[in-house]
Amino acid sequence: MTVFMVERDLKGISMADLGGAQKAAITTAQAMTALGTKISYIRSTFAPEDGRCMCLFDAASDTDVRRLNDTAGLPYHSVVAALDLTP
Repeated sequence: MTVFMVERDLKGISMADLGGAQKAAITTAQAMTALGTKISYIRSTFAPEDGRCMCLFDAASDTDVRRLNDTAGLPYHSVVAALDLTP
């Protein structure tokens, strides 16, 4: 499994909608895993001043991460392999 970072532009999103987007990512990951595509949501970082949001997923491929976001209806600019450097 590899960590992938998803970059989003969510400028102007409400906190309620941001929470809903996070929940959609989590539940879609759970559903995909239940159907045999192992993928998990790790966490997100959101900068409200400019609307940038970075979300981390653990998955076998960027294709799986794109499919999760497309299925959940979540907008994104890019999906790239990343290193999660949490101590």
